[in-house]
Amino acid sequence: MLELVIVSTLNGVLYGMLLFLMASGLTLIFSMMGVLNFAHASFYMLGAFFGYQISKFTGFWVGLVAAPVVVGGIGALVERYGLRNVHRHGHVPELLFTFGLAYVIEEVVQMVWGKLPVDYRVPAILDFPAFTVFGTNYPAYKLFMLVISVAIFIALLAVLTRTRVGLIIQAALTHPNMVAMLGHDVPKVFMLVFGVGTGLAAVAGVIAGPALVTQANMAGLLGPILFVVVVVGGLGSLTGAFAASLLIGLVQTFAISLDVSVASVLQAAGIDAAPSGGVLGDLWTVTIAQIGPIIPYLLLVIVLIARPTGLLGNREA
Repeated sequence: MLELVIVSTLNGVLYGMLLFLMASGLTLIFSMMGVLNFAHASFYMLGAFFGYQISKFTGFWVGLVAAPVVVGGIGALVERYGLRNVHRHGHVPELLFTFGLAYVIEEVVQMVWGKLPVDYRVPAILDFPAFTVFGTNYPAYKLFMLVISVAIFIALLAVLTRTRVGLIIQAALTHPNMVAMLGHDVPKVFMLVFGVGTGLAAVAGVIAGPALVTQANMAGLLGPILFVVVVVGGLGSLTGAFAASLLIGLVQTFAISLDVSVASVLQAAGIDAAPSGGVLGDLWTVTIAQIGPIIPYLLLVIVLIARPTGLLGNREA
């Protein structure tokens, strides 16, 4: 039991911080611009593939820096020449635009790199066990992913709350005319924010690519859970996204590791009250591990019913 708790906690925190790396960029874009970017997971996928391609010629560390810059530049161009023209027509055209963009990016990735997974590997300098827990080796690369995620959270929080740049960015959303009168280029601020947000998604892709499978459908695998994180944490709340990422990461990891059903619990207690057949009989034997993938979405429904603004969101957001 102790091994299960410790290993699942480590894996849950790591998975949660990976979710935060992706959700931080989406939260930044929404809180500053009011745009819910459905193509955000696609920029995460682009980061992984660009990181892989760059690392083939220059190594992993150059790719870690260069890929987010390239993807952030693409994101800035998307905002400048696409989203900016759509923004004035309201939120529905924005959603449709980013939804279509996600499909375009996926098709382009399949045309360039194919549908099969690419050989994106952990850098040799981090390819060793950092420590051993109950006979299980914990890779140093996972610790590196955790450190990068925490560092980005602290840096984002500091920039947005402690610097002049952060104040200008936040003011540009609520009082754009006043910010413009003070001499700041509000459209450029929005373009830079969108670029930084997509760049953060690319960082997640670069560091997650070697640990997970880098393939053309990776955006679809993590995209839905990303919006669960943002909504549960509270739209526009960076600290809410951080808390929701850890919560969902831990809940889903522990759920998947528990091969327990109602029938098994009753049998262990010496009670034989489970239905013997039919639909109810099947439901009685469903384990927590089997329903683990849908637990975050159940949590989303509960949060929307009990607190529609999310854990740390507010009604204005």
